Amino acid sequence: MTTNKTNLAIVLEDAYRVYPDKTAIIFRDTKLTYTQLNGAVNKIANGLTSMGLGKGDKIALSCLNLPYFPMVYYAILKIGAVVVPLNVLLKRKEIAYHLEDSDAKAYFSFIGTEDLPMAQEAYAGFSQVDSCQHLWIITPEGMGSPIEGIPTMADLMQDQSPVFLSVATENNDPAVILYTSGTTGRPKGAQLSHFNMYTNAAMTNQLFESTNRDIHLITLPLFHSFGQTTQMNAGIMSGCSLVIIPKFDPDVVLSAMQEHGVTLFAGVPTMYWAILNHPGTDKYDLDKISSNLRLGASGGSAMPVAVMEGVEKKFNITILEGYGLSETSPVASFSRLGVEKIPGSIGLPAPGIELSIMDQEGNELGPEEVGEICIRGHNIMIGYYNKPEATDEAFRGGWFHSGDLGKRDEKGYYYVVDRLKDMILRGGYNVYPREVEEMMMDHPAISLVAVVGVPDDEYGEEIEAHVVLKEGQQATPEQIRDWCKQEMAAYKYPRRVYIKDELPMNATGKILKRVLRKQ
Repeated sequence: MTTNKTNLAIVLEDAYRVYPDKTAIIFRDTKLTYTQLNGAVNKIANGLTSMGLGKGDKIALSCLNLPYFPMVYYAILKIGAVVVPLNVLLKRKEIAYHLEDSDAKAYFSFIGTEDLPMAQEAYAGFSQVDSCQHLWIITPEGMGSPIEGIPTMADLMQDQSPVFLSVATENNDPAVILYTSGTTGRPKGAQLSHFNMYTNAAMTNQLFESTNRDIHLITLPLFHSFGQTTQMNAGIMSGCSLVIIPKFDPDVVLSAMQEHGVTLFAGVPTMYWAILNHPGTDKYDLDKISSNLRLGASGGSAMPVAVMEGVEKKFNITILEGYGLSETSPVASFSRLGVEKIPGSIGLPAPGIELSIMDQEGNELGPEEVGEICIRGHNIMIGYYNKPEATDEAFRGGWFHSGDLGKRDEKGYYYVVDRLKDMILRGGYNVYPREVEEMMMDHPAISLVAVVGVPDDEYGEEIEAHVVLKEGQQATPEQIRDWCKQEMAAYKYPRRVYIKDELPMNATGKILKRVLRKQ
């Protein structure tokens, strides 16, 4: 019997075979060749199998953009297990939810920093979930575990062989579970198969016209699908060198571009805005940067035309805009090199993928008519993990329903018009009001809360919470905001809190969020 087997880890193994001595990862003063990277991955994979972990097991990963991320990511894939990347800003309650919901059997967490104590939050969340059996803390070389009794990744790798034969997986086996959400509040795990992820990376390389001479700069978070697929997986697939930056900073980005001859940069619009408006660009050799930089990619939200034109002129590059979701691996459409590019458009459907604008009955609409963006193709997820009803709802009529409103012009170019969901996009991070509202209801003084997104020049959207206090309770907006900051990930808590006597509602008692946004 012949089966189709595509373990996503093949992207690293192929690059290792073809480019063993080439630099794969550049992180500050550290450079790792493909041989070194693959060897470290294999040691972790051998360590995991020695612990009884294997095909189909879910293994969570909380890690900043560091060389450790691809090491653990590909090791999990090599043993046939499923990677569950977690947002590094999550707090203990949120971590516990993700570990429990994904049925994670093991968990890797970076030690963190003084400002971001990841290990402590990871241990606290891990301790709440009986089904998660193992926790390893990722620490810099030579550093022991910060938590007594909890081993490090180095302990797992000790005395392990740098050789490992990857476990065969079926094309439709899950490779990654990426958590996303919507109007239902709690995040859902989008299961993406090895085939989904492999073909999306290959398609990205086709769109970007990538070669092994490219040098990617990765400052998009690797736990998110954009950086994970279009840069890490795609870059390693084509034998590129990856310059990894843990946190976006215009100075760090420009310095790395100048030092390493970066050819490809991907970011959300606010990153381009920050680079364009950075007051210190005079200290960099922009001619040198521009001579190497050949392409920019943007996603997450629409880029203002003035920002796009300003960056393209300043660095003499083309910026391609695209569209996608975690459920679509993520690329669904992109503008193309060598053909007309329309600013404000998300371009054309990516190769092998279909887009359609549909009404609520599932009928396809004509040019310039606004409806829901629906997608089908090799990029669409298997389904939401352990959520059959949500999966069925998303796949109505054989198409994946994005929840975004869009339109198509006469030339076949697509545009995002608005969101059906109430999702807030703050600085490239998805924030889901219902989830924030549910968490805020744990505050002892809050009786009712509505969370909305409002336009913001710096972050695209800012988070507002409109609160009604319980009778007899007192709390200031500042106190509520500080409480939220303690309880929620940094990108998620509301920066603006308004205390009100009542919230606007319709006749059925539904809060009128559109009224709050206008206020």
